[in-house]
Amino acid sequence: MGFSPISPSPPYLGPLDPGEIRRRFQCLQARMVDLYRHELALWHSPRTVVVVPSLSLDQEVLARVTGVHYYEERLLYYLILLQLPRTQVIFVTSQAVDPVIIDYFINLLPGVPVSHARARLTLLDAHDATPRALTAKILERPWLIRRIHEAIRHPRAAYLECFNATPLERELAVRLNIPLYAVDPALAHLGSKSGNRRVFAEAGINFPAGFEDLRDETDIIHALAALKRKEPHLRRAVVKLNEGFSGEGNALIDFSEAPTTGGKKALEAWLREALPQRLQFESKEMNYETFMNKFQQMGGIVEAFIEGENKRSPSVQGLINPVGEGTILSTHDQILGGPTGQVYLGARFPAKAEYRLTLQEIGRRIGEVLSAHGAIGRFAVDFISVPQPNGEWKHYALEINLRKGGTTHPFMTLKFLTDGHFDLRTGLYYAPTGQPLYYYASDNLQKEAYQGLTPEDLMDIVVCEGLHYNAAAHEGVVFHIVGALSEYGKLGVVAIAPSHKRAEALYHETVGALDRHAAKPLACHPPENQPPRPAPTHFPPWW
Repeated sequence: MGFSPISPSPPYLGPLDPGEIRRRFQCLQARMVDLYRHELALWHSPRTVVVVPSLSLDQEVLARVTGVHYYEERLLYYLILLQLPRTQVIFVTSQAVDPVIIDYFINLLPGVPVSHARARLTLLDAHDATPRALTAKILERPWLIRRIHEAIRHPRAAYLECFNATPLERELAVRLNIPLYAVDPALAHLGSKSGNRRVFAEAGINFPAGFEDLRDETDIIHALAALKRKEPHLRRAVVKLNEGFSGEGNALIDFSEAPTTGGKKALEAWLREALPQRLQFESKEMNYETFMNKFQQMGGIVEAFIEGENKRSPSVQGLINPVGEGTILSTHDQILGGPTGQVYLGARFPAKAEYRLTLQEIGRRIGEVLSAHGAIGRFAVDFISVPQPNGEWKHYALEINLRKGGTTHPFMTLKFLTDGHFDLRTGLYYAPTGQPLYYYASDNLQKEAYQGLTPEDLMDIVVCEGLHYNAAAHEGVVFHIVGALSEYGKLGVVAIAPSHKRAEALYHETVGALDRHAAKPLACHPPENQPPRPAPTHFPPWW
């Protein structure tokens, strides 16, 4: 059967063998180059962006993230693309998103009538709440695929955006007959923990001592023993699943009671006995048997745990475009939690002035290696940074995420709301007025007291407290994963302001407002010791 690069109907809805899917996918990806060169650079050009925010990751590990089925909402920042006057957005989810949440994002659009934006937005869902990847659900529903395909208004300028790219997303791109703006799933090994270490070595950058391409418990024991013998003063080491994420696939081993005599055999014997009892998991629901079963399925690494007083966990984000050109997008200081401080909770933007330009350079070198291997799309690199006696910082690269991540949606929210720019010379983000902007973001604001609050309740609280994002002042709060609020008492917050100090204060003001109003109906009164806010006496001329 012939394959037309652009066809008016889905190319073929019957079974396709993996080889045929890969062949068709390569044809589509070649189209992405022309699309990028000739269409996407112009803000007024017609285009269709199909957003499928599927978390196509290990579902057993993913299930340990509270409210994870609402994380599809993190990509709702793509609705802000509707500020481009000829852009259509098709947003597909597992279940329908509350209309209040959709209204909230559309009303954030700068300078675009809501009716104009809504006319260019198509919302579709699979009516399926089962704990599986959204893309898998779509592929099971040929009628839904047809609806998505028929909704595409600009087939010659359409592409697929997703959270991460796997063979599922590759097949969906083929069945929709549109290219995928993400790394080819054939290069997924570059994003594994073992692949990360090989990329770091190729880029010539610093990373923890350790071993990759491990397959099972025996490999782990041999690697831990070799690492401890190589570095006798090593206190702790980390065991990581190749496909773990947000720290949920990590486990820590403490060597404090390891034998110091008896050589390799004594150390390995101690590890074999101690590992089931002493391996400390970042996920509180993980156990030894499950972890080892996962390790046998996906493999993993062992590496030294980086110690240090006042250490930081920064990250750098980059983008490789379809023609292989790369740029650095942002830096962050990550906020980590969990039993051993390896679980991502949120971030401050930008990273500390002392090292953010250094991180940008390291990120550039990693991006060059990824591009040389053929990767496109977003990537992020996480580090541990330790202050040195001479006042400098030593950076250890830990992992590469070849996908969107926890720092993607807050930065893109800032970008789309303000239409500013990131300056590589300073590592700062500037509004069109020249004002530097900062934010404090969290994915994990969660309290039992918030359970039962609906999206409408949240909007009441935020507006009454004066925390809603103010486009004129470039200050305020933007929320995400709002759907998880009532069921889990959980939501994400991005607090934007003209300084780090103000952004963090705004975040804590938001938490305080939610704490005050969560257990009782809203009363529009200022908190104690804060005077009432005066009513405005001057109205902008468009009022």
